[in-house]
Amino acid sequence: MKRLPERLDLLVVTLEAFDRSDRIEMLVDMARRLRRVPERIAVRPYPKERLVPGCESEAYMWAEQRPDGTLSYDFAVENPQGISAMALATILADTLSGVSLEEVAAVPADVVYRIFGQELSMGKSLGLMGMVNIVRAAAMRQLQSQTIGELANDLGSVKHK
Repeated sequence: MKRLPERLDLLVVTLEAFDRSDRIEMLVDMARRLRRVPERIAVRPYPKERLVPGCESEAYMWAEQRPDGTLSYDFAVENPQGISAMALATILADTLSGVSLEEVAAVPADVVYRIFGQELSMGKSLGLMGMVNIVRAAAMRQLQSQTIGELANDLGSVKHK
């Protein structure tokens, strides 16, 4: 099994050590800690292109570049009953923001089963995996953008020699 980024791995291992009721309690606490999307990033109504595909809880995601080239992730979950989506949004934002793009891009979507357990319904698991996948996709896009920028810089310096 591929190793997860350090903060995410630590959290997953911790969750796996709890029994079902303690795990649920911890996840509910995480859901309550979901931060609001800063107004400088987005205001309601959120644009549909930020909607996580397949998420029944109407989750939205934004990725913002940090000075070190990594990304910060922000989420909004519009369904007040979307406790699992809120918990996962908190987990992803807290454990993957500032992590190398390569590590984020390599996080497997099925990590949701390690976080929530194997009892997830098909619909819920698809929505939660969609949240992981949209974060991975943002990291991959940023990696591609950086690679293209580096190539352009290399070409420009070769031209000017």
